[in-house]
Amino acid sequence: MDSTELRNASDFRRSPQDNDNTTVQASSQEPPTTQSLPPCDVGLAAWRLLLAAFVFEALLWGFPLSFGVFQDYYSTLPQFKDNSYISIVGTTASGISYIAAPIMVPLIRRYSKYRRQMIWFGWPFCILGLVAGSFAQTLGALIFTQGIMYSVGFIIFYYPILEMVNEFWVVRRGMAYGLLCSASGVSGAAMPVILRTLLERYGYPTTLRATAVALFLLTGPLLPLLKGRLPDTGVSAPVKTNWRFIKRPLFWIYSVSNFAMGLGYFFPALYLPSYATSNGMSATKGALLLTLMSLAQVFGQLSFGYLSDGKVPLTLLTITSSLVAAIAVYTCWGLASAFHTLAIFALVYGFFGAGYTATWGRIGTAIDSEPNAAFAAFALLNFGKGIGNVLAGPIGGALLNTNLQAGRYEGRAYGRIVMFTGSCLLVSAATIVVCFLDAAKLSSVLRKLKVITSFR
Repeated sequence: MDSTELRNASDFRRSPQDNDNTTVQASSQEPPTTQSLPPCDVGLAAWRLLLAAFVFEALLWGFPLSFGVFQDYYSTLPQFKDNSYISIVGTTASGISYIAAPIMVPLIRRYSKYRRQMIWFGWPFCILGLVAGSFAQTLGALIFTQGIMYSVGFIIFYYPILEMVNEFWVVRRGMAYGLLCSASGVSGAAMPVILRTLLERYGYPTTLRATAVALFLLTGPLLPLLKGRLPDTGVSAPVKTNWRFIKRPLFWIYSVSNFAMGLGYFFPALYLPSYATSNGMSATKGALLLTLMSLAQVFGQLSFGYLSDGKVPLTLLTITSSLVAAIAVYTCWGLASAFHTLAIFALVYGFFGAGYTATWGRIGTAIDSEPNAAFAAFALLNFGKGIGNVLAGPIGGALLNTNLQAGRYEGRAYGRIVMFTGSCLLVSAATIVVCFLDAAKLSSVLRKLKVITSFR
């Protein structure tokens, strides 16, 4: 979803017993009871599932990532023109998918025998949200249909698919997730331009209905291919999680940094097309900026994920991601009035900004090496970014300045949004600097603060 964070969850979903069983099943000396199972990491069944998951990810997650095009278009319509909170539609669609992580993963594991039923229910419900949205004439109706209905259906069918991929791909899981990671970026390179063309020619009701039909036809035939390696009753029950990591300073350092990143990260994708058109550029160029950002995002996530695997210190990667993205916001975006400058911003921001979430798997294990605790920490980080995502809509609406004042950076229509975005990213980077402090010194500071507070 920007979905690296969801895919990384799969690394923490198995208990140690599950991993041991998978190792045995993947070896050449399998016990007789596992001979009927398809092999891990190779074979037609594994690749069939992975390619089907790739299509679902590219199309059904790529659509909400392209909402900036819809926002730019909605803002030109009489019924939505004077409403500065249109962005809530997009942030709701993507934000719920993040927030649901701590809830959906345990449910999928506990009720694994119903995974296929979840897919068959969530998939049409997700598409139905677009059809219902085509009849919306108010912002509230759009939020409920294109935002809430779409995202609820998405999380119901998408998490079971990820669990199935986790069963098939074990030794080569990095390769499999890398391929899935590129799916939303690949679709994000083309979908904004296609949607922009449809919106200009046919309007949003026809565009939403045509998109729903296309998603139905392109993904429907692939539903029978979504089968896990293990029987639905063969996935182990969840193991009790030790929540000791909540008391560790490192967890709170990354939680604050991650929340600050999530609070500011989504604004460029939401407002870049509108920013471009407000500077006299065509709507097509605004959509092209999202395309460039999506392409850069693919390379950024793959690079940061690869480097986080023990090749570069985690703190350096996360600080670099937030800091470079903040600099790009303040300069290339905040001062830009030409397309080529905004194109540079889209490439730099897409590469470095998206790289942060690719380190989440490593952040979880750095906080706690125990698999279930690491996943719990990961899920809470996911939840924190989701909260920031949802808040981005109303905050953006409040910050958008329709009273233009030429010659003043903060007085421009998007000036306050730019300042807020850059500030959030700077806070994210500055918070991680605390990681360089000695753990004992940090604990001592926290104890002193507690004593001072108690004294007061």
